[in-house]
Amino acid sequence: MLMKKKIVISILTLFIITCVFSIPPVDEGKMIFTSRCASCHNVNKVVVGPALAGVSDRHTEDWIIKFVHSSQTVIKGGDKTATDLYEKFNKVPMPDHTDLSATSIKSILAYIKAETKTSTEAVGFRPNQLRTPYTPVLSTNWEFFTGYMVLVLLLASAMILLVRVKEIERKETGKQ
Repeated sequence: MLMKKKIVISILTLFIITCVFSIPPVDEGKMIFTSRCASCHNVNKVVVGPALAGVSDRHTEDWIIKFVHSSQTVIKGGDKTATDLYEKFNKVPMPDHTDLSATSIKSILAYIKAETKTSTEAVGFRPNQLRTPYTPVLSTNWEFFTGYMVLVLLLASAMILLVRVKEIERKETGKQ
């Protein structure tokens, strides 16, 4: 019986630790992208390398994984798309990232996809369409100040009334 409890506790502990310390793919992808890719790539702008927004729509995951692992191998293999990219970006080779697992690269793609969604939503933003979710307090807003003063006076009156009631109770019980 004691052994069963230890096994159950061990499994539950392992499960909890796994849940707590597992990083969602988008967050993991952001960390990897920031540390490994951001010096040459941006999601929405061309930097040294191409903008990566929509890269999953233009290429298959397998192609992207192979290209990230070794772009020169894909280019030397005669892939027209890879060769065109290499030519378009002044024959600057992308460094090999053979240490990244396929799962890590998929996390980067998930981050790019999430970042593309948030970026395209903000494209139609116009400052004159900005609507504040609240009404700022202005000195001309007499309704607000009147209501505020009435509330303060009611609270002060209630406090004074409570003090008076307490004084009367103390007098009646003879504690004063």
